[in-house]
Amino acid sequence: MTKARDIASATTPNANAALLATFPHRNLIINGACVIDQRNSGSSVTPADTNYTVDRWRYTASQASKFTFQQNAGSVTPPAGFENYMGFTVASAVTVGSGDYFAITQRIEGYNVNQLEFGTSNAKTVTLSFWVRSSLTGTFGGTLRGASFGRSYPFTYAISSANTWEYKTVTVAGDTSGTYQSGNTTGLEVIFGLGVGSTNSGTAGAWTASGHFSATGAVSVVGTGSATWYITGVQLEVGDTATPFEHRSYGDELARCRRYYQGETRQFLFYYNPSASLVNVNYQEEMRAAPTVTFTTSNGSPSAGNIGTNNCYFLITAAASGYYADYTLSAEL
Repeated sequence: MTKARDIASATTPNANAALLATFPHRNLIINGACVIDQRNSGSSVTPADTNYTVDRWRYTASQASKFTFQQNAGSVTPPAGFENYMGFTVASAVTVGSGDYFAITQRIEGYNVNQLEFGTSNAKTVTLSFWVRSSLTGTFGGTLRGASFGRSYPFTYAISSANTWEYKTVTVAGDTSGTYQSGNTTGLEVIFGLGVGSTNSGTAGAWTASGHFSATGAVSVVGTGSATWYITGVQLEVGDTATPFEHRSYGDELARCRRYYQGETRQFLFYYNPSASLVNVNYQEEMRAAPTVTFTTSNGSPSAGNIGTNNCYFLITAAASGYYADYTLSAEL
C-alpha cells in the first residue's frame, strides 16, 4: 500500500528525521539535486529517446521532439536549499495513444540496491521523496521498476498549486517477488511519467508483473502545449520515513556520475612518430563497465583499444606533430 505525504514547505517530515539524517549514504539516487550536467552544460536541448539530460537522468519517449529540456529551465527560484533542477517544457503537444510513453528515469546499479533484498521475503520498505513544480495540477504518476524491467510499482502524487514547488513523499513496501539484478547491471529504476498511455500504465499502490512507466489516470504533461514540469531533490532511501535531502559535495557527486559517463576530455600525445602515435589513457574514475569511447574532435585519425574499466589506449595515425583527441566515455546502464 502506498503512503503519500504532500508537504508544501521545507519543514522536517517527522520528528525522527533529524536523527535519521545523520546517517550518510542514505540516498540511492545519484545527482538527485541536478547539479551535474556534463553533456549539456546548462544548454537547452530537445532530447531524443534514451538521451541523458542532467547526469544519470535518462529521457525516454515513443515520439520524437515533444519536449525541450534544460537544467534550470525558466530560471525560477528552486526550493530552499537547492540551486538546480531538471526542467521539461512541452515543445509540441500530443494526444497520448495507448502505447505511447514519455518519461524521465534513473537506473540504479544492482550493487547499490542489494541491501534492499528485493525479490526475497526480507524485502525492505523504501521511501521516495522529491520537490516538484508544474504549470499543471492534478494527480501525476510514476513507478519503481525492477527485475529486468518485469516488475513495477506504479505510484501517484498530487500537485495542488500551479507553478509552485511542492514536496512529495511516496513510501513503497519492498517487492518480495521477481529476480532482481545484484551486479553492475540495472537493479532498480525510478521513473516519473510525463504522459503515458494505457498499455504502459498500471493501478497505483501494488507491485505487478509488468514493466509500467506510470499510474493509470495520471496527468499527461505532454498533452498541453508549453506545459512545464520541474523536479529536484530526488531521494530514495530505506525505511518508511523521508529524511531531509542528503546533500553531497560537488566533487563527490561528480565522481559518482563519472562511473557512468565522463564528459569531453582532451588527450595530448607528447611524442611524434612519422606513422603513428600511441598513448595510454587513464580515466578520471573507474567505470561501471568497459565504456564506449566516442571521439568528438582530433587532428589525427584516432582509434581506441584495450578498453577496460580504468584505462585504454589511443592510436592516432597522421603525418603531423602535436596530436590530440577530444573524447567522451559512456558506460550508462
